[in-house]
Amino acid sequence: MTTHKMTPSEALVETLAAEGVETVFGIVGSAYMDALDLFPAAGIRFVSVAHEQAAAHAADGLSRVTGRPQACIAQNGPGAANFVSAITAAYWAHSPVVAITPETGSMGIGTGGFQELDQMAWFSEQTVWQVRVNRPERMAELARRAFYMAKLENGPTQLNIPRDYFYGEFEDEVYPSLEISHGPGSRAALAEASKLVAAAKYPVIIAGGGVSQGDALAETKALAEYLQAPVVNSYLHNDSFPADHPLATGPIGYCGSKAAMRILSKADVVLALGCRLGPFGTLPQYDIDYWPKNARIIQVDANARVLGLSKKVDVASAADVKDYAADLLTTVKEAMGKPADAPVRVAEIAREKARWAEELESWSSAEISPMHPRAFLKALSESMPKGSIVATDIGNTSSMCNAYFQFSDIRQHISALSWGNCGFAYGAAMGAKIGRPDKPVFAFQGDGAWGISGIAEVMTAVRENIPVIAVVANNYEWGAEKKNQIDYYNNRFVGANLRENPDFAQIAKDMGADGHVVKTPEEVKDAVASAVASEKPCVIDARIQGGEEVLAEPFRRDALKPPVRYLSKYQHLNAK
Repeated sequence: MTTHKMTPSEALVETLAAEGVETVFGIVGSAYMDALDLFPAAGIRFVSVAHEQAAAHAADGLSRVTGRPQACIAQNGPGAANFVSAITAAYWAHSPVVAITPETGSMGIGTGGFQELDQMAWFSEQTVWQVRVNRPERMAELARRAFYMAKLENGPTQLNIPRDYFYGEFEDEVYPSLEISHGPGSRAALAEASKLVAAAKYPVIIAGGGVSQGDALAETKALAEYLQAPVVNSYLHNDSFPADHPLATGPIGYCGSKAAMRILSKADVVLALGCRLGPFGTLPQYDIDYWPKNARIIQVDANARVLGLSKKVDVASAADVKDYAADLLTTVKEAMGKPADAPVRVAEIAREKARWAEELESWSSAEISPMHPRAFLKALSESMPKGSIVATDIGNTSSMCNAYFQFSDIRQHISALSWGNCGFAYGAAMGAKIGRPDKPVFAFQGDGAWGISGIAEVMTAVRENIPVIAVVANNYEWGAEKKNQIDYYNNRFVGANLRENPDFAQIAKDMGADGHVVKTPEEVKDAVASAVASEKPCVIDARIQGGEEVLAEPFRRDALKPPVRYLSKYQHLNAK
């Protein structure tokens, strides 16, 4: 053991470097300035954002494309509080983000001092592990543990540091945290799964986010091809299996692929790889109740807490999908003796995909002005270069893209998932672009979500030279909520209309980015090509139609009811 004399700030920064952290996102603050002063000499880039929420989203996006824990840091109190929503998004995405939250000095905790907040309580339900540094000498140890637990639990951790604990001196050793592998899980569970899969007449694989996060695409493809099993993408993980593969059927969930839903409904055995089978991703869509009620379910996930949580399952394995799929293929080969021969099944996949493509095309061919959102999405999906990374936000048009955006490899679709917080996409796209500077990176948001985060963070992208391409679906409304008011509240629009938006492209230009306004599908291709070629931050302001005729169905038809009013002053509002 070789120790060196160091300060707590040095111990923290050296631990970040040992963990391979090259970029940290945040806003400069006095609470951690002693450590921040060391970043340049340590080779760590500090990206100063406009709002701390974007910092945590950026760390999330960077972790998703690199597969490694990433870090964000905030001033104590208000700055740390601004992390909360974004860290929750990372929690539900199983992203290993380390949130470093300096706090009030150790002698001032509980006295109501300037910017004091009980930061541990704020993060207790949306981190997989948290710690308050209780002595300066433990800085390296506890920082290392934060990275270890982020890898072990596949989620965000919190390192909370009293601001006076950045100072002092001690002897310590800095080294990286252990690498983690869950392996293939229980051998007995693997054997049981092998029996079910080998005997299945219509096996279907759900490729979840764990396929992408676990770099398990090759193993998943090999298993699917041996079984001749259709593969569906789990909700908002359109990159978990390549769309152009003959066994691919597309994504399930809200605004997903009818082909995938129809195919899944036929399954007698479902193999859910790296998927928590969340309720929002398996609810009926397009009036199709597609979850196969009588199928035997095999669920595999690195997080044992999600096994059997939302759906009754027959076999469950806490395992790394990569190792599990490889070992399952070996045992299935032993059981089956030869690859499956299922020409009828493969032909059915092709037929259902063609049927869905024809229906989607009919929805996407309307020639109206402003352009139909589906016509716009079709043009956009066809214009983005193959291999692009796309961060998608939440909202009606942002969710509609679930049927259009297709990917050829893992770590290309970065979405807000079941936390569904508006304003996710732009910050996540900045982190993804830093992690993959070789790929075009798009942030797709509606105009409502754009107002939450995108406009301000264009300044960040310009200052930091992060050439993210923002695409704003500009329809002057909060579309998802407006659809609820159309269907349930007799077109009484309260807060849903955004009236006149400014020219987002011009604002981008004023900030030093490029900007384009597109009003027809034909203009989309040239705008995207120009944005990619510019290698500058760019905003594409897409003017699309809004209102009842073009919006997708409500998000939560399962959770809304026609209103009932009893007081006389409100009875005229009763559903008719």
